[in-house]
Formats: sequence, C-alpha cells, structure tokens
Amino acid sequence: MHDPQASKLIALFHHKWSPAILAEMSRSGGARGVVLRNRLGASPQAVSSALTQLIELGLVTPNPGYGHPLRPEYVLTAEGQSAAASCARITNVTHRLGAPELAGYKWPLPILWALGSEHLRFREIARQVPPITDRALSQSLTLLTDAHLVSASLLEVRPPASVYGPTRRAKALVEALGELAA
Repeated sequence: MHDPQASKLIALFHHKWSPAILAEMSRSGGARGVVLRNRLGASPQAVSSALTQLIELGLVTPNPGYGHPLRPEYVLTAEGQSAAASCARITNVTHRLGAPELAGYKWPLPILWALGSEHLRFREIARQVPPITDRALSQSLTLLTDAHLVSASLLEVRPPASVYGPTRRAKALVEALGELAA
C-alpha cells in the first residue's frame, strides 16, 4: 500500500515545472501562462503540461473571472495556496543551500522527505517512494550526497551495505517538504 503523503509529493515533483509554478503563484495567488513562461524560462508546452497536472491535482484552477487582460488565467485553490507557500519555501531553501536544481528533478526531494530523520538502506528507501527504479534511486542519492544533504555510512555486515540519512544541512528542507506532504 502506498503512503498517501509520499504519493502526493511524487505526483507534484513528477513534472519539472510544477513546484516552480506553485512557488511563482504563491506571490500573487494567480498568474497568466505567458507570465509563467517568461519568469521561469520554460517552453509553452512545458508550462501548459505542468498547469494541466496542477489542475488534475486540485492545486490550480482556471480563473472563472478571466477575460480582462490584467486578470490571471489560473488561480490557486485553497489546497494550492498551502502547497504554493511550501513550494516557495522549498525554492528559497534550495537556493540558500546552493542546490536550486533539486526541485526540478522528479525523485531527490521525495527521497529526502522519505528519509526524514531516519537512516535507511537502499531497499527501504525504494519501498518508501514507489515506483522508483534502482537507477533513479542511485542517481538521486548521488545528487543528494553531492549536495551534502544526505550522508552514506557503511554498515559492518556481510555482505557490506550502506545506510543513508539526512544531514543537519537538510533539516530546513525536510521540514518544508513535510509541510508540503501534510
């Protein structure tokens, strides 16, 4: 059985631009597609696809009062306002940590959330964030380790095994992800 919180994070980070769009929309509560494209530097197709996904997730809705050139085409739902505030915080924290690209990947942040304050083995992490592949998990753990957000320790067992856990540097990011998953 899948954890609904993990599923929510996985769905949100599935599309590269979704967290960035929510973070951008958190400032005003709504936006026009062309403004999002220009501010994020994303293609029209990428923004359209992300907005479609955010509508399906119930975080964004087309503005029923749209029609005036200054009104936003898309507005945040009540749930979307909370998610947008969390995405803005995640964006700020990743920039402060020098790893702004993390929010653009599908798996690293859901993995970091799954670790929370625990130390888990590779297979245990994989069970927390299905349907991740071994390759995607390995690459994401490498990315998180290189960013000094996750540490790997070798267990003294036969056969040798590693255990992964968040570093103190990752604490603020894990907290922001927890808010988003709630």
